[in-house]
Amino acid sequence: MTVEASTPVFTAFKTARPDQWVKGVTGDWEIIVGMEVHAQVAANSKLFSGASASYGGDPNSHVSFIDSGMPGMLPVINKFCVEQAVKTGLGLGAKINLWSRFDRKNYFYPDLPQGYQISQYLYPIVGEGELEVESEDKSTIMVGIERIHLEQDAGKSIHDLDPDATYVDLNRSGCALMEIVSKPDIRSPEEAANYFKSLRSLVRYLGTCDGNMDEGSMRADVNVSVRRPGGELGTRCEIKNVNSTKFVAMAVAYEARRQIEILEDGGSIDQETRLFDVKTGQTRTMRSKEDAHDYRYFPDPDLLPLVITQEWVDGIKATLPELPSAKKHRFINDFGLSAYDAGVLVADKEFSDYFEEAAKGTDAKMVNSWLTVELFGWLNKNGVEFANSPISAKNLGGLVKLIQDGTINGKIAKDVFAKMIETGDEPAAIVEREGLKQTTDTGAIEKAIDDLMATQPEKVTEAREKPKMLGWWVGQVMKSTGGKANPAIVNDILKKKLGIE
Repeated sequence: MTVEASTPVFTAFKTARPDQWVKGVTGDWEIIVGMEVHAQVAANSKLFSGASASYGGDPNSHVSFIDSGMPGMLPVINKFCVEQAVKTGLGLGAKINLWSRFDRKNYFYPDLPQGYQISQYLYPIVGEGELEVESEDKSTIMVGIERIHLEQDAGKSIHDLDPDATYVDLNRSGCALMEIVSKPDIRSPEEAANYFKSLRSLVRYLGTCDGNMDEGSMRADVNVSVRRPGGELGTRCEIKNVNSTKFVAMAVAYEARRQIEILEDGGSIDQETRLFDVKTGQTRTMRSKEDAHDYRYFPDPDLLPLVITQEWVDGIKATLPELPSAKKHRFINDFGLSAYDAGVLVADKEFSDYFEEAAKGTDAKMVNSWLTVELFGWLNKNGVEFANSPISAKNLGGLVKLIQDGTINGKIAKDVFAKMIETGDEPAAIVEREGLKQTTDTGAIEKAIDDLMATQPEKVTEAREKPKMLGWWVGQVMKSTGGKANPAIVNDILKKKLGIE
């Protein structure tokens, strides 16, 4: 069997559009970004031990002898973690390597008890793939994936419990990570943020990572360099452990501008690792950048090469769900949604599932409006998570159906919506109980109009001279009927009685 190495090589694959160039004092510059995203594998136990991989718990309560680096302990690969990595690779349309190998990456830090990290260097489990990403002009670009490799996470050093000591919590030590390495195809802060967001959406759809950035289960190392448009690649700096899409964009923007200012002043860029300070919005030096030889990689002698079969890979592929990109295109084609609206919905699997259930047998565009404007607006205003929405998908769809079939109008619908939030009741039950059915009785509507015309003769003449006054008449009729009159019928009768074409 021939096995090809897949070492990360940062090469230019894409040139930025002129509108993406950054203006400097001495001319235009192009931003080059590649990202290494660490995604914690969604699994019950760790990569090489049976200890719990769940978040939280008392310090050092989820630690086995293997995770704590006890001598003589032998790692045993977690098959499910391998399956999750393969599934992620398949979701990215990537090559799955049937032969891969684990290596030891040697460095020393208090929260790395073994003194090395078990990782994959030359022979990763997943090779090249790609991810569809939205650019800032709303068009889509394809960002290349260089590789995905499996590795252990380190523990956590805690510096703020004691002014004279650092505490170490090894609960996270040994948890399985997928390091997803992009090619340097990203050309702006917005594209970098959208790449991170799209990747998070993908792994959440696949169920291979929960994407909870606030818990540290997904974080990005962002490599940034600048060059003259189309020129040679510049020296890159790596910004470590950025854990939100907003901060990714801010870090890229600041770091690119910092490098441009140095170069335009005649200086040079030092290859280094930097940290992003969320309080100042700036990056600062952490340490000089290590190269592969600094880690003294060598094959882990306690682990055999990882060999999987194509049949097993094909079985995993058969279980893949519909992915965000495919779902977005389906929403555009089947429901007539705009690319923007479809993108908002498919960004989170919960949103898209809710929308599809609510849109069954009714106006999908109207459902989208009520979901993204009214429901999302209420949730954001009140600080309520979408998972705790007081309105079910079935009930939101039911509200739209009542509007569609003429039972209620838009104004009444907002009142019903408020009652649905308050009580959790079905919309039809609220309409019946509150007597909110829309009036379609033309006789009652004609009487309301006749009464209004009798008390406002001067407005009748004005409306005939200025047809734009019709809106005022509609408003007055709706007011006199308690908002229950059917607006379309009101419009038709008013035009006839006022003689407006």
